[in-house]
Amino acid sequence: MSEAVVAKRYADALFQLASEKATLNEVLEELRVVRQVFNENSELQTFLAHPRVTNDKKRAFLDEVFKGVSKDVLNTLKLLVERHRLSGISDVVDTYESLVNEASGVAQGKVYSVRELSDAEKTELENSFAKRLNKSVVKLENVVDPHLVGGVKIRMGNTIYDGTISGKLRRIEQNIKLANI
Repeated sequence: MSEAVVAKRYADALFQLASEKATLNEVLEELRVVRQVFNENSELQTFLAHPRVTNDKKRAFLDEVFKGVSKDVLNTLKLLVERHRLSGISDVVDTYESLVNEASGVAQGKVYSVRELSDAEKTELENSFAKRLNKSVVKLENVVDPHLVGGVKIRMGNTIYDGTISGKLRRIEQNIKLANI
């Protein structure tokens, strides 16, 4: 089974639990902290994946390390460890975050530009796309791409909105080719 499918199953289960308890955002913050801990400590993942360490010791270790997190997040971590799926923790967090955003009418994306956008420019793009996508809020992460000639390219999920100069030139070229047919 692919990592994405596995991550979706764990994220869905955690999302349902958090929805019932009305703790969606709290669980999301806890998951972000957990992901950060795993990203910063490679030894942690090595220890939890080691075959000679028993599952009881791993569970006790997780209880000690993640004392402050909710029971649902801790139990999810324990399941991931027991089923040797801990490498997918980032995917679980990303999928859970997508579910929370979808439920709250928030869309996330990336805006590619030649230079860093000012806060006003970024806010204007976010407001424009919130209306266009019929979302309450759009959050855009600015990625500087020096290969762009000018303009911006926005990626929202699997959809790309290309407002770059090279993208416009490509569309003009295609229109000319179609006109000559």
